[in-house]
Amino acid sequence: MPRIPWAVHAPEPAVASGERDDRSNSRRGGEPEQPASRRTRKESPAEETTQLRLPPQAESPAELTTQLRVPPQPERPAELTTQLRVPPQPESPAELTTQLRVPSPAELTTRLRIPSPSEDADETHPGAEESTQRADGATSSRHRGARRKPAVPSALAGRWARIARRLRPAYPRAGRTGWRRWVPSWRQWLGAWGLAIGLSGTFLVIAYAATDIPQNLNTYATQQDNVYFWSDGTPMARTGWVRRQAMPLKDIPQDVRWAVLAAENESFYSDPGISFKGISRALVRTVGEGNTEGGSTITQQYVKNVYLNQNRSVSRKFTEAMISLKLDQKMSKDKILEGYLNTSWFGRGTYGIQRAAQAYYGKDVGQLNVSEAAMLASLLKGAGLYDPTLSHANHKRAVERWSWILDRMVKIGKLSPAERAKYTKFPEPTTQSQTFDTGKQSDYLVELATQYAKKAGHISDQQFDLGGYQIYTTFDRKRETALTDAVAKARKKALKDDPKTAKAAHYGASSVAADGKILAVYGGPDHRTQGYNESNATTVPAGSAFLPFVYAAGLEHGIHKTRDSTATPVTPETLYDGNDNVPVTTPEGPYWDRANKKVAAHNDGNKSWGQISLRRALAESVNVPFMQLGMDTGLDKVRQTAEAAGLLSSSMGPQVPALSLGNSTPSAIRMANAYATFAAGGSHIEPYSVRRLTRNGSQVALATPRPERAVSAEVAREVTEALTDAFGGAHPTVAKSAPDTAGKAGTTADDTAAWYVGTNDSVSTAVVLYRIDLTKSLEPLPLKGLAGASADDVPYGIWAGAMSPLG
Repeated sequence: MPRIPWAVHAPEPAVASGERDDRSNSRRGGEPEQPASRRTRKESPAEETTQLRLPPQAESPAELTTQLRVPPQPERPAELTTQLRVPPQPESPAELTTQLRVPSPAELTTRLRIPSPSEDADETHPGAEESTQRADGATSSRHRGARRKPAVPSALAGRWARIARRLRPAYPRAGRTGWRRWVPSWRQWLGAWGLAIGLSGTFLVIAYAATDIPQNLNTYATQQDNVYFWSDGTPMARTGWVRRQAMPLKDIPQDVRWAVLAAENESFYSDPGISFKGISRALVRTVGEGNTEGGSTITQQYVKNVYLNQNRSVSRKFTEAMISLKLDQKMSKDKILEGYLNTSWFGRGTYGIQRAAQAYYGKDVGQLNVSEAAMLASLLKGAGLYDPTLSHANHKRAVERWSWILDRMVKIGKLSPAERAKYTKFPEPTTQSQTFDTGKQSDYLVELATQYAKKAGHISDQQFDLGGYQIYTTFDRKRETALTDAVAKARKKALKDDPKTAKAAHYGASSVAADGKILAVYGGPDHRTQGYNESNATTVPAGSAFLPFVYAAGLEHGIHKTRDSTATPVTPETLYDGNDNVPVTTPEGPYWDRANKKVAAHNDGNKSWGQISLRRALAESVNVPFMQLGMDTGLDKVRQTAEAAGLLSSSMGPQVPALSLGNSTPSAIRMANAYATFAAGGSHIEPYSVRRLTRNGSQVALATPRPERAVSAEVAREVTEALTDAFGGAHPTVAKSAPDTAGKAGTTADDTAAWYVGTNDSVSTAVVLYRIDLTKSLEPLPLKGLAGASADDVPYGIWAGAMSPLG
């Protein structure tokens, strides 16, 4: 009989045994059960509630399939309400009341099989029961909400479940005795190892994917020093906190490379970037003994140098390994090796194989032999332990490792036994590393070259400070030595003759070639005690050393005696009044200064020369003609000519008559460069101190100065002839041995500066001497005879020493 989901359940009252037997007999085939409406109180309420039987219908002799509809019963309304009331029976101690939920007609819509009256009411037809169960399930599903049927386990899941049951420990184990009862089986051990390997592999794959190669390199690890070279290519100085110079791998010999590989990582070109054996050994020592041990490949060491720090920890080691694996896939082995050789520490304050070669053997890496390379390779294990010059124990260790590296090279086929036999003597390095002259004159040279390199190479301060630049200067070592010695000699003599006056003396000098190259400078006694460069200072006026520019302007542009008139040419033989204290005139009359006084020029010693040619006036350094010539030519033209020749506009003095007598304050470098313009036939090239610039061997473009026409070649020749006369007249003996030498002294009216500027063999040198007490003020002081007599003055003596072999 199908069950109705909303059947009423009530507790079964106690009945007599006889009554139970009667019901049993009825179920076993006796008298059919009474309809529900006629049941007596003796029947079991439990059966009444668990099964709802529908009475047979007379008009439906056959099986009827219909929709269950519970119509209201007029004669029994109480039983069909939402609350079913069971009337009390005489034997029932109380009313049995329960809640009956009557579903809506829609919920009760289903198909039921109603058996015919002839069928046994107690026997349930299988088909009807199945149909009823489906209907019951559908009704229940609609009532409670849809539920998914549980998925049938797959064969694979079942297989894994059986494996898991086998691997599941069962302790104590059956069939074992003693401690063996608690030992896992081989299946369990195998499963545990497989699980561990699987989890480890998964972790490594995730870690590898999550690890990125850092974009920013370790600044300190890649920082290098900048190296400066003399004009002959020999090292002059270096700057920077780190002594490192990167070299392209192509410039590092094969023997040097394989000496390092034999010492550190002979399988470098075949390994994946890491050594699993080495990492395992390092981890065991780290965990077991609290410290770390080597075992890194060259790739790992390079990663540590340029991407990470030197912390000795397991996490750093793991990160190093992950980056190394990834880097090995993205970067060629040669590039990794090149980076390693250029960033490794070799002791003596050096990083990289190039600096190590210079520090230990005084040569470039390209000049090393295999024996020297093996010694340097031994330093990679620890320079503090293997630098043979530090101690006897270090020397012993270094010799043993040097020999082992050479033998290792033979074993891996990178050195023949015959060649190995040649190297039986340990290549002793120098006791001290090569040093450069820094802090003295070379620092003034470095300062000039650095300023020029940054400007001409368009390099920022930050870029330049990272280092790696090779600056090939124009400085001539021999000329620099001669100039420095000449100044030192003059300074020593002055301090001896008049210590008080000489104490405040300052010397500045420079030699510049006709093509603009700065060959030598004297910037001061010591850059560490006097930071500013005397050769590049614009401190004191040029005085009469400025006269050649006025002369060149007059010859180039002509003169104007009347306002807005056509220029009248002048020649070296044009005469001017050379008398002392002659007023300066303009087309409108005398020139009045702001104090409402006529401006007049004065010659040295107030000497009057009468009418004098311009060429002779320049040779004799007569001031008056040139002050007037400047006014006639136009002070703007004088200024223009001086700047075109090489003087800086910032150093030019006020545009007043005194401009022609040298109120401008050029530096020694600029004065030498401007005089060199006349020696170059009137073609000017800006002075420069760097002829070539590279970074790690790669050329850096420089804005090389180009020649520009300052004055015509004819004017340049005429100025040079006048200066040659000036030199010959002041120094006739020297002029005989050097007939092409041209030069002129320069003095100021207030005796605060003394100059000598001259040219020989297309090289011009300018020397200036002045006095300033820096502890009191920056105002120039009188020389008080410090410069010496005019025929044998101190600036000329320095100039002659710098231009040696002039005597």
